Amino acid sequence: MKQLLMILALVPMGVFAQGNSGLDGANTSWILTSTALVLFMTLPGLALFYGGLVRSKNILSVLMQCFAIAGIASVLWLVAGYSIAFADGNGYFGGLSKFMLSGVLEGSLSGDIPESLFALFQMTFAIITPALIVGGFAERMRFSAVLLFSAFWLIVVYAPITHWVWGGGWLQEMGLLDFAGGTVVHITAGVAALVAAIVIGPRKGFGKKPLPPHNMTMVITGAGMLWVGWFGFNGGSALAANGDAAMAMLVTHISAATGAITWMLYEWIKFGKPTALGMVTGIIAGLGTITPASGFVGPAGALVIGFTAGIVCFNMVIIIKQKLKIDDSLDVFPVHGVGGILGTFLAGIFASSELGLFSGQGLAEGMTIASQLGVQLIGILATFVYTAVATYIILKVVGLMVDLRVSPEEEQQGLDISAHEEIGYNL
Repeated sequence: MKQLLMILALVPMGVFAQGNSGLDGANTSWILTSTALVLFMTLPGLALFYGGLVRSKNILSVLMQCFAIAGIASVLWLVAGYSIAFADGNGYFGGLSKFMLSGVLEGSLSGDIPESLFALFQMTFAIITPALIVGGFAERMRFSAVLLFSAFWLIVVYAPITHWVWGGGWLQEMGLLDFAGGTVVHITAGVAALVAAIVIGPRKGFGKKPLPPHNMTMVITGAGMLWVGWFGFNGGSALAANGDAAMAMLVTHISAATGAITWMLYEWIKFGKPTALGMVTGIIAGLGTITPASGFVGPAGALVIGFTAGIVCFNMVIIIKQKLKIDDSLDVFPVHGVGGILGTFLAGIFASSELGLFSGQGLAEGMTIASQLGVQLIGILATFVYTAVATYIILKVVGLMVDLRVSPEEEQQGLDISAHEEIGYNL
């Protein structure tokens, strides 16, 4: 006992108590952890998930794109992205007062955590969102075009919409419920991937022959990393180590598990056999759909959201690829885009505190379910339309600068060799 007291006496009191600075050590510790988890979702989680889904001749191109986007997004977030998203401005644009993270010092706070940590946490969201879009044009977009598109898209689409929803913009003022990125991340990425898939066109052989994943083990590994990382994505969005974070993590897990089982059973019934690819896609659908609602709904609501995600996203994959013949290569729009739309809408219902067993934490102040759903629909529609139009324009501008698509010969050879002079497997 004496030894323990001696050790404790040597530890600075600031470790145990919040000082006069207003910084909360527990909250800071949790957001530090969450930041690492969200980055882990992209590197290596999403990179492995997407890399396994493409053919072996294109694996390095996908990994390269994910890592390169992480670098570009980080630098642009430092230069202007954070300022556009979170600096004081008007309802649509945050201005440039935080240019180059001006004023973000060791002692500056965002709430009760360091502002440097808040900026870094938000940077990890800015990394994964354009990286998600890679799935829409995988195996056929020129690497230089990917880099230019991602850079322009982050500044023109992602940062302003982040300001609308989380930075004091017009949708936040209206009372939109989007806890961790249904509009900001999933609808924007899904819609952008859909537009890119349409503009660039399908892969050679799409609809005529199977284009199966080359490494399902890698896909499942990446999906597992995404599931674990999503606890930081949604739980960290509480920006505190409290009950909101814990509930967000609980409902995230319930929705992911329900989405996985629902997709697996639906596929089993419809096609006769359950597949590993179907199950992990159901996981991602459940995770993406719960994201906007995660800080507002309860466990029973999460069960319904995960089940709905499994059914709706499953059928949207079929509609996009088989009915509409759009080669959204890795199903970004039907899983992330539709999941984001669905989750943002359902948040307006299951956030209500008047649904008995299915009650959540409450709607926005002064809202009924009907009025909240009206705001949710406005947020969905505005995000969808702005993203679609801006993405189309960005693609056309980039197309004037470089060729968007690789040549037929380069596509046949594979992007690993044609773009990077490397191969993923030396067997």
